[in-house]
Amino acid sequence: MSAIGRLACGVAAAALLCGAGAVGATDPGSAGREFVTLLSDGRFGAAIERLDDALRSSTTIGGLADTWMTFVARLGDFRGIAGTRTEAGEEGDTVFVTCEFQRACVDAKVVLDRGGRVAGLEFLPSPVPPRDVPPLHPMPGRFVEREVAIGTGEWEFPGTLATPVGEKACCGVVLVHGFGAQDRDESFGPNRPFRDIAWGLAARGIAVLRYEKRLRHHAGKIEPVRERITAREETIDDALAAVRFLRGVEGVDPRRIFVLGHGLGGMLLPRIGASDREIAGFVILAGTARPLEDVLLEQMTYILSLREAPAGESEAALERFRAQVAKVKDQALSAETPSSALPLDIPAGYWLDLRGYDPPAAAARLGRPLLVVQGGRDYLSTVKDFEAWRGALDAAPGARLRLYPRHNHLFVDGEGKCTPDDLLVPRKMDDAVLDDIASWIREAAARAGTGAERP
Repeated sequence: MSAIGRLACGVAAAALLCGAGAVGATDPGSAGREFVTLLSDGRFGAAIERLDDALRSSTTIGGLADTWMTFVARLGDFRGIAGTRTEAGEEGDTVFVTCEFQRACVDAKVVLDRGGRVAGLEFLPSPVPPRDVPPLHPMPGRFVEREVAIGTGEWEFPGTLATPVGEKACCGVVLVHGFGAQDRDESFGPNRPFRDIAWGLAARGIAVLRYEKRLRHHAGKIEPVRERITAREETIDDALAAVRFLRGVEGVDPRRIFVLGHGLGGMLLPRIGASDREIAGFVILAGTARPLEDVLLEQMTYILSLREAPAGESEAALERFRAQVAKVKDQALSAETPSSALPLDIPAGYWLDLRGYDPPAAAARLGRPLLVVQGGRDYLSTVKDFEAWRGALDAAPGARLRLYPRHNHLFVDGEGKCTPDDLLVPRKMDDAVLDDIASWIREAAARAGTGAERP
């Protein structure tokens, strides 16, 4: 999914859709590097000349400058381009330019049309750590990791399987990402929450499968069909494929497969569970429980309240977003409604697919073990969401809910009001949270198939 001026979990994910003037270089990699260099040099007028007519008509120098300076403000000084990779597509090439800032690296996804013009720009979390952030290493002898291929055909995707050493017929967990084009570690700047979970649970005797999200791994294939993308194509189908894969792994008990979803992934767990009745249980980690458009508006309101910007500017941005949210709720919304009139430029089909979906009510109908975990300082999925889960599940057999008052969206502790910058401080997920998740999964796995109601 692409968006103009989106701030995704504290890392600006500004995307300029469809649209670029011919670039100087004929090699796609060089063209991508040249365009990013124009941004880093502050030559935003020259960068706009690289845009095609459609995109140029809707892009301003101030908008490009705002996008770039957001990264500098949140990630520190730009240090340079760490590398590029290119994916060929039917309509042109996509170049991922890894930009190294002081506190984190991000990938600038530069989409080039057949004429070599920039047809789109999106900033994504990069798996490359900045030089100042020391890499973490798994505990030797506790578990092993190997690369795997999941699914078949054109949507096959890579993953990493972590398995405990010496465990037999252990339980397994599939990790399901939050919103957007996430990598297998669900990278947030220098932080890798899914890697923390995978290593933490594997060291505690649980096999864990994490994978590249379709929106990231197949970015070149997604863009031409983006108007038809729903939550099923973004998340659900690949999660189900990962569950099927994990069931076939030697040493993992196929009757004891769990699914853990973070953010949007947690919101969609009831739909994943309804499609596979053999999943043993679920962990909802900071899961969104309310309509997605309401949550996004709440996020934007909160983030704009932190900015030092003229009140009129922030209010105008909020009014535009409120109007887009109203379009989502309008009964006249149809597949023909242009995505430009909707929040984050997400196509109408995506919103129509989620219409009427009540995650807590759907979770209550699953009738399987379920753990809901929430941070009290999280502004992306908030205590409001936690209370919605509690209202539906508090009396449900097999459900348990845990609130960590000092924790943010990445489940590290802190004090005071949480800001996007907090998510960019290199931190590891709290071991106490990992202990609680592992303990609950092992208890639920031990009871799987015994008829016991509450783990």
